Parts: sequence; structure tokens; C-alpha cells
Amino acid sequence: MGTGPTPVLTKLSDSPQVIASPAEDILGRKVTDRSGAEIGKVGDLVIDENEKRVRFLILEHGGFLGIGEKETYIPVDAVSEVTEDRVHIDRTGDDVAQAPGYDPELLDQNEYYGSLYSHYGYTPFWGAGYVYPRVYP
Repeated sequence: MGTGPTPVLTKLSDSPQVIASPAEDILGRKVTDRSGAEIGKVGDLVIDENEKRVRFLILEHGGFLGIGEKETYIPVDAVSEVTEDRVHIDRTGDDVAQAPGYDPELLDQNEYYGSLYSHYGYTPFWGAGYVYPRVYP
């Protein structure tokens, strides 16, 4: 992708897109940080519908029985391994806890995605030289 404007991204749950095979479906899997601590679960994916690529995991964490639960966006670039029941990321739980929060009423979507990439230290997918991370089954 070039350095033009950021494409509009969509939650998988709000999209007509489907996951190709059950083996690739990570929704609901527990997410662990680089030390192995469980930090939440994959609640949804943010996809680029034009390129049919996952750009962010939406981590659900905190709360009790869905009450008070928070959502945090994590670039797919942070995924270091996917196993049968877990998604491992290469960042700490503190990195995730300190990530910029998203409020669609207050923040421009493109600005928000840029701030996430900056926070996690990755090149944005719309930037020159971006290479999509290795895909895990």
C-alpha cells in the first residue's frame, strides 16, 4: 500500500467478510503478553476490506461478565505466535494498558490508528516500506 490516505477499516463483526477456515479463526482465544500473562481475549478483528487483511486485534479485558469490559486495539504486527487456544503478543501487559483509547465521537479514525502504530513502535501499514507480518494459522 502506498502513502496515501488511510483506508477505512471495519470490524469483522460489522462486515460481510468471513474467516476462511475454522483453523484461522482466533476470535475468543485468550491473549497473552510476552511474559505469558493472560491479558484478555480476542473479541473482534479490524479488517481492511479492500485488501482483505486483518490490521488490528480488538482485545477485550477487564470487567466482570461483560460489565465494565474495555476494548483495546492491538496492531496485528504485535502477534508473535498463535496456538490452538491462545494468541501471543510481543508486548507487555503495561504496553497494552497504556495504549491510546478509542472514542469514535472524539477521535479521527486515521489519527487513532496512527497513534496506535506509534505507541507500539511499528510502521503503519499505509506507510512506505510496510511489510505485512507473517500469517499464523
